[in-house]
Amino acid sequence: MPLPADFPRNPFPSAIGGAQNKFVARKIGEKYVVGLTDDELIDRYEVCAELVEQLVTYCLRKERENPDWTYAFIIERTANGLGSERNRLGLSLDETGWVMLRVIERLGWNDSSQIEGQI
Repeated sequence: MPLPADFPRNPFPSAIGGAQNKFVARKIGEKYVVGLTDDELIDRYEVCAELVEQLVTYCLRKERENPDWTYAFIIERTANGLGSERNRLGLSLDETGWVMLRVIERLGWNDSSQIEGQI
């Protein structure tokens, strides 16, 4: 499965302080792995893609139920809700931003004057 070029590849970058060069790795089987494996990356993408679908449905429902709400207000509420649930969902900040950009793109609400600063 090809992943979108803009999907975050290293959602949890790591660093270790000190004078000597270091890297953070995990031992999987007999190999040391830096970052996510291909399978882990695909799993994370699938979770984020499903979340995009759920949030698009949510935003459209909120638009129907509250015709006086602006696109910017709906996006702001959605982004705030996702931000407050981010840790529980196991999402990185980069993944959360990617999800919200895809939601806006899917909705066709990409008039930046209405949504600027909302994500």
